Amino acid sequence: MDERKITGHREFSLKRFFFQWEWMLVLIFIIINIINSFLSPYYLNLRQLISTTATFLDKAFVVLPMTFVILLGDIDISVASTIALSSVIMGVLYNLGVPMAAAALICLVVSTLCGFFNGYLITRFKELSSVIITLSTSIIYRGIAYIILEDQAAGNFPSWFSFLGWGELGGIPLMLIAFAVFAVAFAILLHKTTFGRRVYAIGNNATASRFSGIQVDKIKIIIFTMVGFMCGVTSLFLTSRMGSTRPNVALGYELDIIAMVVLGGVSTAGGKGRIGGAILAVFVIGFLRYGLGLINVPSQLLLIIIGALLVTAVLISKIRMNVKKVRTVPSDIKQ
Repeated sequence: MDERKITGHREFSLKRFFFQWEWMLVLIFIIINIINSFLSPYYLNLRQLISTTATFLDKAFVVLPMTFVILLGDIDISVASTIALSSVIMGVLYNLGVPMAAAALICLVVSTLCGFFNGYLITRFKELSSVIITLSTSIIYRGIAYIILEDQAAGNFPSWFSFLGWGELGGIPLMLIAFAVFAVAFAILLHKTTFGRRVYAIGNNATASRFSGIQVDKIKIIIFTMVGFMCGVTSLFLTSRMGSTRPNVALGYELDIIAMVVLGGVSTAGGKGRIGGAILAVFVIGFLRYGLGLINVPSQLLLIIIGALLVTAVLISKIRMNVKKVRTVPSDIKQ
């Protein structure tokens, strides 16, 4: 009898490696930079390209935990309102005399509690989808921000706080350095830990995961709490760059964040995708907007271009999945 070997790892395939979605994003990124360099003579400026990352990386902090959420098969559309609420509370507290460091810490606490509340509701009321729950909390959080500040602004922050959003270390924006640190941490958490493997398991089949002993509700609460915390981080950087805050800050951020994750190849059905793709998508959309902004492309047209790019990416991903399914069907079934 022939000896059989069972292994949990697939043999390395160069073809499979280069046909990963991340390489498609790298190609799109290169094409975008080539096109932008022809459209504007001011685009290919390394110093300016590095500096401009600070204009879109505030959203990228939330992209990292949102990847986990969508891998679960859930979604969180309250992130923009969480950013606004935590920012407004921080600004109002500072204007009332609270030290800036303490106000910033409270900002993180408030946003983290908002994320925890989302996770608790989603796990407590399983008959309701995460879309309905986070839509409701989005309205609540934004409404509280308007009640607190109405149509006024809070600001006059200390000069050191502006360094958070505008400062550089060795010519590299502080925001870019912070994002790199968080990106590495989240990548390790998702791809190198038991926690990450359980996230994929829940996304593929939550019921089977429960019967396998995985604490599904606990993991969901942790992930939504992480989303809340990262909304607070975004709030700090965004408020620092603006120099003030209003209840209407971060409008539309939730759509941009979800678009970046989906463009990154993360399946909205859950269980498929990698955080590297989401990170690449951040820079694809960020530099696309920057390049087209240099030639004064209207914002409405820019939205259409990004939407078309997103739809194309989803279609290509779907076609690739269908091809894989056809290839894995046994030959006797095909006949």
